[in-house]
Amino acid sequence: MKLFEVNGSTLSLALFTEVTNSKELLDSMQAATLDPEVAFLNASLIPDVFPLLAAAHKTLISKSRDSLTTRTLHSELVYNYSGSKHITESLKRCGISESSTYVLAARFNATSDEIEQKAVEKLVNGKEIDLEELGGRADQAQIQKHYKITSQELGISPLADAITCRIAARDAL
Repeated sequence: MKLFEVNGSTLSLALFTEVTNSKELLDSMQAATLDPEVAFLNASLIPDVFPLLAAAHKTLISKSRDSLTTRTLHSELVYNYSGSKHITESLKRCGISESSTYVLAARFNATSDEIEQKAVEKLVNGKEIDLEELGGRADQAQIQKHYKITSQELGISPLADAITCRIAARDAL
C-alpha cells in the first residue's frame, strides 16, 4: 500500500492481481457493509496514478463543498475517475465487476492502525503488486474507447494526460 497526499488528506492505494473475491467485495460495497470503506477500481483502465490523484482531488473538493454526486466519498472517487456524467455507468465501467481479477483499492484518510494492520489488504483475496505495474498492465484499447481518445491525441500527449484532461474538464463540458 502506498500513501499519497491529496489536498490535505491522504489516499492509500494498493494494486492487486489474481483477485478471487470480487463478487463478495462488490456485494459488500453495494450493501454499504464494507469495513473499512474502500473504493475498488478496474485497474486495467488506470495507466498511471496521476489521473486517479486528479479524480481524488476533485472528490475532496466536492466533499468540502457538500456537493457529492454519489452517496459516499469512495464511490465519488470511482465516479470522478470515469469520464461520464452518468453515475451508474461510471460505477459499472470504472468500478469492479463480479469477475474482476485486477483491482486497485483506494482508501481516503486511512488511520495508522488500519495501515499497520493491513485492513484493506485483508479484504482482498489476491496478490498485492507494486503500483509501478499499472502502466504495463493497462488496457490501452479499452481506455481509448472509454475516454474517446484518438491516436492523433496520443501523438502529442501521453495516455495519462489525456485521461486527466477529461477528468478535470468533465464538469465544464
